Amino acid sequence: MIKLFRYMKPYTLWAVLAPLFMITEVSSELFIPKIMALIVDNGIANSDGAYIAKMGVVIVLAAIIGAIGGIGCAYFASKSAMYFGADIRAEVFRRVQGFSFVNLDKFHTSSLITRLTNDITQLQQIVTLLLRGLVRSPLMMIGGLAMALSINPKLTLILFAGLIFMVCVLSVLFTVSFPLFRRVQTSIDKINTVMRENLAGIRVVKAFVREDKEKEKFSDANDALMHITIKAFRTITMMMPVMMIVLNGTMLFIVWKGGHYVAADIMTAGDLMQYMTYITQILMSLMMVSMILMAISRVRACTDRINEVLETDFDIVDAPDAQSDVITDGKIVFDSVTFSYPMSTGDPVLENIDLTIESGQTIGILGETGAGKSTLVNLIPRLYDVTSGSVTIDGVDVRKIKLDYLRKNIGIVLQKALLFSGTIADNLRWGNADATEEEIKQACEIAGAYDFVAGFKNGFETELGQGGVNLSGGQKQRLCIARTLLKKPKILIFDDSTSAVDTGTEKKIREGLAKLKGTTKIIIAQKISSIMNADKIIVIHGGKIAASGTHEELLKTSDIYSEIYNTQIRKEED
Repeated sequence: MIKLFRYMKPYTLWAVLAPLFMITEVSSELFIPKIMALIVDNGIANSDGAYIAKMGVVIVLAAIIGAIGGIGCAYFASKSAMYFGADIRAEVFRRVQGFSFVNLDKFHTSSLITRLTNDITQLQQIVTLLLRGLVRSPLMMIGGLAMALSINPKLTLILFAGLIFMVCVLSVLFTVSFPLFRRVQTSIDKINTVMRENLAGIRVVKAFVREDKEKEKFSDANDALMHITIKAFRTITMMMPVMMIVLNGTMLFIVWKGGHYVAADIMTAGDLMQYMTYITQILMSLMMVSMILMAISRVRACTDRINEVLETDFDIVDAPDAQSDVITDGKIVFDSVTFSYPMSTGDPVLENIDLTIESGQTIGILGETGAGKSTLVNLIPRLYDVTSGSVTIDGVDVRKIKLDYLRKNIGIVLQKALLFSGTIADNLRWGNADATEEEIKQACEIAGAYDFVAGFKNGFETELGQGGVNLSGGQKQRLCIARTLLKKPKILIFDDSTSAVDTGTEKKIREGLAKLKGTTKIIIAQKISSIMNADKIIVIHGGKIAASGTHEELLKTSDIYSEIYNTQIRKEED
């Protein structure tokens, strides 16, 4: 947790002011019992109304000053904690944005969401509690002990015995509670996973009539969270009865012993009343410290999870000598490329790939599911780095090119079309924030999206639901293609990005793309019809290049390609 306090540095002034105001409140509360004792011993004992009134005014003033201190502490503590949490949340989000696919593979999406929300909220709350309670309680305990010792040191020995016993009990409870709270946060991750999957795939759930099964899955995750939370908080609740027994037992013994001292004229009634007030303040402060320490025990699990994200090293970063302005033609060369996923223990996904893609060429990539087609193209923009070998663009290893520059010059259209909340125009301008209406129209015409967009009442200003839920799959794919075209990249990658598009529209898209001169185009497809007119077709099988050539050449030389062709094209012709 201490590691995260570097984010408090900009708010040091507020963090210092909060305890200072709390000192004012504590001083006031320690002062009031002393005045009350004087009222009892001097005012009430002597029936001196003027003295009682005068001291009453002093008590009111002390209470007002204490209230100002408490309000000031609450204000500055809350403000510094909220800004502190907001900065950590922003930093965690920034780190996640910088993660490579390898980094993201280490964390579940639901877990990252929990860390960004619940975990950081817990941290904010504990900081507020620390700046208020953890300052107030020790001050009250120290001040109360000093005042109690000054009144009667012998009675204070009884108090010390009670305090030592309470500290021993709390130590045991802290040791037991920490692992339980870590399991609570993990259970929250699991319930978020179920929720996210169910909401994202609600159409599939309904189509397969899986509502009851999903309810059962959610119920299991929900019950698991409930049981571990009950177990964790049951540990904490054990503290309260123990604390109250010690508190009441200590106070009862002190009242009994103090009564003897009053009867023997060792203490006055006012002193005993004052002493009991300080004892109550001390023991209540100890209870507050124990509650705070319990909260810290829970937050430790949260801070560990936050630090895990913040301390994860970026897997893919710019090299010290990374270059810009080196992509001029878009020629790509794979030289003896082998790739394995970091956490994989099986065979490499790609093995000894040698491939040259000339500038301006259109390359088709074909292969069975899991052959490594997507992995191959992911190496070009460094979504992953090669295990061995190299990928170069215009003679420069992609690991020697600045990431931002590299990815700005590469346009990728994924099979899963992803749009964001906002208008159609907002989504398209992801490709080029400064794109003109004419450029947007031209990109949409090439992508086969202009006609259906123009058919909407608000055209390009049509609001999209989250993920573009008010569009069909084919419409979303065409908008994603248009968005990528607006980047005007030197290299275009289509990862089976027309799978939801009808044959006629796909043909128009291919014709539009053919007009883009000087752009290297890589098309991954499941259908031969999507790539049969490419300059070169690469057949991937088992992570290796099984064959390459034009459509006509592969029909003659590649059994795999011929089999796919006969399966797809001949059936369509029949």
